[in-house]
Amino acid sequence: MIPNAALLRRAAFTCRAASVASIGLCIGLWIRAKTVDQDERGNAERRALFVGLWPPMFWLISDTIDDASRRLADR
Repeated sequence: MIPNAALLRRAAFTCRAASVASIGLCIGLWIRAKTVDQDERGNAERRALFVGLWPPMFWLISDTIDDASRRLADR
């Protein structure tokens, strides 16, 4: 069985990977927004900006999980 601290570290790594991946997704959506019609461009740009809010959220979640895993490992 995986110890809880190791499981939490793996979850923190997954959240950091999701943060980096969402940056790539945001850039991809932003580039795609430039290729759509003028009528749909506003919606596409708003979608890219919404996805752009995800990286800091995932990073902060991973920091919180990382702190919890350190506290659990110190016991």
